[in-house]
Order: sequence, then C-alpha cells, then structure tokens
Amino acid sequence: MGQTRADATTSAGRLLHLVRTGQAGTRGELQELSGLSRSTLGQRLEPLLGNGWLVEAGSTASTGGRPPVVLRFDEQHAVVLAADLDTRHARSAVMDLAGGVLAEHSGELVIADGPQAVLDTLSDWFDRLLAEAGRSVDELAGIGLSVPGPVEFDTGLVIRPPIMPGWDEYPIRDHLRRRYDVPVLVDNDANAMALGEQSAGYPDSPAFVLVKVSTGIGAGVVIGDSVFRGIDGGAGDIGHIRVRDAGDAKCQCGSLGCLAAVASGGALASALTELGVTARSGADVRALLQSGQPDALRLAREAGRRVGEVLATVVSVINPGVLMIAGDLAHTDFVAGVHEVLYQSTLPRATRHLTVATGQLADHAALDGMARLVVNEVYSPAAIDARLSAS
Repeated sequence: MGQTRADATTSAGRLLHLVRTGQAGTRGELQELSGLSRSTLGQRLEPLLGNGWLVEAGSTASTGGRPPVVLRFDEQHAVVLAADLDTRHARSAVMDLAGGVLAEHSGELVIADGPQAVLDTLSDWFDRLLAEAGRSVDELAGIGLSVPGPVEFDTGLVIRPPIMPGWDEYPIRDHLRRRYDVPVLVDNDANAMALGEQSAGYPDSPAFVLVKVSTGIGAGVVIGDSVFRGIDGGAGDIGHIRVRDAGDAKCQCGSLGCLAAVASGGALASALTELGVTARSGADVRALLQSGQPDALRLAREAGRRVGEVLATVVSVINPGVLMIAGDLAHTDFVAGVHEVLYQSTLPRATRHLTVATGQLADHAALDGMARLVVNEVYSPAAIDARLSAS
C-alpha cells in the first residue's frame, strides 16, 4: 500500500524539514500539512524544541484571536566545518547552518603531499577556526570536504584520482572522525561548487551545469535541488573525454588525448612553460591572463574552443537552464572561446533558454556547497528521526 500524504509528513524529522525548508512556519500550518491532532503535534515538536533545533520566534499577524507563534529553524545552534582542497591551495571555514562564514582561513596546502599530511594540517586549521569563532567541538554538526578528484559519495572514498597521488581509497572520513566525532561528507569540488552556485544564484533552475576549469577540468550537475552523481560518482568527469586534434597529449590519468591534457589550466601552464613563460598551475595561468600576457591569451581562447566542443554535447544531452564556467579560467578569454564554439555546434532548441554565466561565489562556491550538503544530511528527516530514536 502506498504512503499517504499525512503519513509522509508526521514524524518529528518531517516536521523539522517542513519548517527548515520554509513550507510551514506555525503549528497551525504544520497541523494542516501533517493531519496530526494538536496534542500529537505538540508531542512531536517537543524534542525538536528541546534540542534547540526549532525555536519559537515571535508571532505572525492575527486575523482574530491570539496571534500564532512562529516556529523557526535555529541556524545558530550548531556550526559546520567546510574545506575546499585544490592542487596547491586550500580554503577552510567554520560556518553557521545558514552558510554564514564565522571564521575563515586559506593557504598553501599541496595535495600531492598525501592524505595524512594534508588532513592533519587541515585539522589544525579547523581547531584554530573554531577557537577564532568562539565555538566548541561540542557545537559541531558535521564536516564537509571537497576534493579535486572523483569521489564515491556513499563511502567518501576518492577513487583513482589523476591529480591526487596517494589518495586512492584513503579513508578520509575515518581520519577526520578520529579528531571530530561527527558526520563527514566528501564530494568532488565541481559538484560542491555547482550546488553552492545553483543554490545562491539560480535556485529555480531545474537543470544546472557548472564546469570548473582550473588545474584540471570537471563538471557538476544539479537536477532540481540535488547533485546528480551517476551510479558511482562518475557523472560530470568531462576532463577525460577524448577530443579530436589532441594528438598524443598525455593526460595525468595516463590516457592520451583527454580534454584536460590540452585545455585545462594545468595543460596551459605546461604549454606556456615550454614557450619560456613560467607557470605551474591554473592559478598561475589566471595571473598571466589578468596581466594580458599574449601567449596566455591565445592559448586560453583556443582551450575555450576545445571545451566548447565538449560542452555542446553536454548541453544537447542535459538541456540545462544554466551553464556556468567557474574556476581559475572563468572571467578570462577562455570563456569567449567557449561561447564561440558552443552556439555554433548546438541546435538552437537546446540553447534558446540557456544562460551561459561565470561563477559568482568565487572561492566560496565549494565551501557553500559542502556546508549545504552537510546541513541537508544531518538535518534530514531520516537522520533526525534516527537521533531521536537513539536518545
């Protein structure tokens, strides 16, 4: 027998979800949506209020009689630690449950130094951030970590990452849990950025694609309000599509002719170095582009054209409302190259409602996305009901 509408909204976790997502804001609205009696509703709300997840916050305008009391999810009762790892740099923050940054730190952190060294350093950053924000580990709801490699989301394992030597199947969650006994979520950086940018700027877009072009190339896809990861986290890995005219360019994954081998920030850095213009990463290429270095401008536009060819297929298959270019090469001549080829190679029907944009959250996109993932996971109906059952 199928679940009725009332059954789907009667648990304490479901009631919290209705308030947290703005679908209900008073006991009367919850009663109408859930079909619960006033006394049963009060019993279900009691632990939500007692744990500080919900608070009573004033009252709404009355249409007669006593004004109804407003229920609100308390976004300050706990915090989230979030970090975004790139190849040679990382950004970390302690954030409230609405995504507000309470303290932040960024600095050099070389992914090739391996998981133990990187995660230990990151944990030291986390400790200092909590102290700076005046929050304790007891107030920590969870940790979100984005990485520049393919992730099996259910296990939190990085799987055969081309630019993360030593990280393959390393137990990141277990490592961080030894120091912080909270849920730890790990995801690919493009997925995290896609969720952060879509939530902040395009929440009504039912199909959203973000392409991150930095040292490598990857894409994140958000359908509705959820990241689409494929069956094992491989969705969006467009950097390793073989492209024409790539010749025998060797990719860091070991294959020849991958898009990332000829059009990523790392590939451009190598090409510029061969021309006598020193560059080590996508960030170095960005700096050269900002200074107007001629070889960098030429190579970036050519790389944009190559990525545009691949994105024409992506747009035809997914038909997104928004295609966003983010990462080191956003806001550069690279994007002009994408535009040049994308619309030439795609049928008008696939692009007539398409917005091509560049990233708006800059270095905070992945942090925002990971914080949102953690909050959605920790305060999901199933997670809340499980915590209440165990208490």
